[in-house]
Amino acid sequence: MTDNKRVTNKQILNKINDLKIGEEGLNLLAIKIVSRMVKLKSMEDWFAHVNKADIAWSTAYQDLELTEEEDALGEAAKLMTLMNLFQEEEQYEKCAIIKNRMEEVNKILKKGKR
Repeated sequence: MTDNKRVTNKQILNKINDLKIGEEGLNLLAIKIVSRMVKLKSMEDWFAHVNKADIAWSTAYQDLELTEEEDALGEAAKLMTLMNLFQEEEQYEKCAIIKNRMEEVNKILKKGKR
């Protein structure tokens, strides 16, 4: 019963009966299982809540320890996306600002290729 095949309720009950744990033992086991599931659900809810916080994201992002080149690649991708958006909206002043920033990012990327 430990492989990944489906197990029927009847097989589970037969296995429990083979253990001869009795009604009291079965109730104790059920309480432990439910208690553990509640704890896991609480931890999952807590993690989801904490994970949504800005500080959690910034801390996790810092833990990536990106190199200067990796960080520049991310910045380049962001700038190219913004450039496309602003070109479609014909906001050329913003495009000019992004172009200047992109030149700085390209210098970092060229430096990394040496």
